[in-house]
Amino acid sequence: MAYGTIIYESRGPIGILTLNRPECLNAVNVAMSQELNRFLLERLADLETRVLILTGAGRGFCSGLDMKETMANIPAGGYPPKLAYERQRGFSEMILLMRRIPQPIIAAVNGPAAGVGLSFALASDVRYAAAGAKFSAAYINIGVGGADLGSSWLFPRAVGTANAARYLMTGDLFNAEEALRIGMVQAIFDPEKLLEEAMKLAQTMVSKSPLGLRLTKEALDRNTGGATLEDAILLEDRNQAMCISQLTTGSGKQPE
Repeated sequence: MAYGTIIYESRGPIGILTLNRPECLNAVNVAMSQELNRFLLERLADLETRVLILTGAGRGFCSGLDMKETMANIPAGGYPPKLAYERQRGFSEMILLMRRIPQPIIAAVNGPAAGVGLSFALASDVRYAAAGAKFSAAYINIGVGGADLGSSWLFPRAVGTANAARYLMTGDLFNAEEALRIGMVQAIFDPEKLLEEAMKLAQTMVSKSPLGLRLTKEALDRNTGGATLEDAILLEDRNQAMCISQLTTGSGKQPE
């Protein structure tokens, strides 16, 4: 199937999904969210693809939400809570589907990963980073809640609650070395070696039992304890809808 904002390449049992809006560091617009949701839904019934690699075109992984498109399409009078919530769900569904599909996902983070880009990395099963990669939980920097798109569930499980709080509450930028130190990424490679190393890991995974691989991903999700990812996203979506409505209807202002 042809896509406009993503590229998909199948290499036998390994699929390579590339976010393809390099002119804006692969920022996610509505079209990309719709294409990603459709692509991921198709993977639910895909018995041939056993591992996915997720990366970005050009020099970025994903710089977050396309704010230019977002600001240009705010309804007159701003987003009422219902519309804000429905819009939010269109984006958060991508994260849920990344965890629902049976294929393990290896993120090859080749550049900036901010906001939804950070969530894409966190929703992956393993994260490799290029030496120059940068990360930011940028949600809070635009006046909405710091926990968005699964980050309140995924980030603490990857790095611990205090490390997650450090970045979710500030939106501060951190580099690949810091991401490795706190356990968010598993390895750092030279940019020209990143995809090659991700492919090596994918090849190791596909050498295992297909059923065992799928069941292992499922078990890891089910056995982390506490609230489910779906519970966390429902709470996040409610909070973000309230913040978006307040920001765009004039009932509150973004901090300076």
